[in-house]
Amino acid sequence: MILMKVIFMEDVKGKGKRGEVKNVPDGYAQNFLIKNGKAKAATKAAMSELKGQKKAEEKHEAEVLAEAQKLKQVLEADATVVEIKAKAGKDGRLFGSIPSKQIATALEQQFDIKIDKRKIELNEPIRSMGYTNVPVKLHQQVTAKIRVHVSEK
Repeated sequence: MILMKVIFMEDVKGKGKRGEVKNVPDGYAQNFLIKNGKAKAATKAAMSELKGQKKAEEKHEAEVLAEAQKLKQVLEADATVVEIKAKAGKDGRLFGSIPSKQIATALEQQFDIKIDKRKIELNEPIRSMGYTNVPVKLHQQVTAKIRVHVSEK
């Protein structure tokens, strides 16, 4: 069996992931992978192009991580307290609750910081008055805590 070295251009179930270099049977490579654009022959030029792409991806990842760390510092600063007003009963319990969408909207209105509501890791909506620390997943390696202050309307 003749093997051919290929670079996968996309994930192929059971064979390889995007960017991987592997030896696959020659016929499979020629008749399926290369023909359908799922892989390309691993020539010297293709290999150096792959290295360049990987370096660019790593640089981009580092920039995204640095951005997330900067945002974490801004969010965790003492001055950053998200103020939300809600109707409450006599015992300090809210009528209804404060979901992550409302926190994201208030954060954008008060500090001009846009964060996707899905990144706000609120196990259950806030149902009481006062301060609450809410975790926000900014990156796989960066989680910030924002302070949310719920006061009576």
